[in-house]
Amino acid sequence: MSTRIFRITVRGSFDGLTGDQRAELLAAAPEHDMLRAEFTAEGHLTYDLAARPFFTFRFLESGEAEEDILDATARAELAAEGWLAERGYGFKQLRSQAQDMSLAPLGKRQRREAARAGAQD
Repeated sequence: MSTRIFRITVRGSFDGLTGDQRAELLAAAPEHDMLRAEFTAEGHLTYDLAARPFFTFRFLESGEAEEDILDATARAELAAEGWLAERGYGFKQLRSQAQDMSLAPLGKRQRREAARAGAQD
């Protein structure tokens, strides 16, 4: 059985932030810019609090079976909730979306590379 890679996105919005919390998030905003977004095992947070109160965590998980995506998604949601709660940030409307990368269609470059690899065999 091969290892499956899961990309999990957990979205929500900040809620009831104090002035100090808001200032803290705004000061750290360059680290959480959308242009630096990536999927990581520990979860990568992005937001633009100056524009709107929404945030996104991106997690990278793995599993052996397609069903493992459900547990991976639950772990990602708990990790996001834990990160927010640890800092005292209020949040609402938490929702998640997961993708099994083994089921994702190949892009043009990936198809071309797969064809080349197949021709070399």
